[in-house]
Amino acid sequence: MAQKSESPKIHSAHKASVLSTIIPGAGQVYNKKYWKVPIIYASLATSIYFINENQNKYTTYKNAYLQRLNGEADDYSELYNNSQLITIMDYYERNRDVSYIITAAIYLLNIVDASVDAHLLDFDVSDELTVSYAPSFINTPHGKNTSLSLKMNF
Repeated sequence: MAQKSESPKIHSAHKASVLSTIIPGAGQVYNKKYWKVPIIYASLATSIYFINENQNKYTTYKNAYLQRLNGEADDYSELYNNSQLITIMDYYERNRDVSYIITAAIYLLNIVDASVDAHLLDFDVSDELTVSYAPSFINTPHGKNTSLSLKMNF
């Protein structure tokens, strides 16, 4: 009876990317980098908080502006004129949009991190990897020239 030879377990960067695409942080768990998961979720939660906060303030000022256009009294009639309300609305709308972009960037960085980390999981960082440099002399037809030699050991 022939013995089964165990093939080395292959760590798939594609699988890590797909996992992180489906559930943020799942690729990091697959790569056994558990400490990154709270960072991902805290970042996503913070950016989603700012989306919600800016949307709420935008809606508040927009409703006040619409009330003012309909001839009704609003909470900001003594504080801001129409131009100032429009400026404030634009400010919160822009901040909300930037928060959406930041959320998407965090989500994409989560996927890229999982993929890169999976690719580098088997990267050799042993002590045998060294780079050294030393001055040296090179014989040329015009005499000896000084140079800098670079030696890499793998």
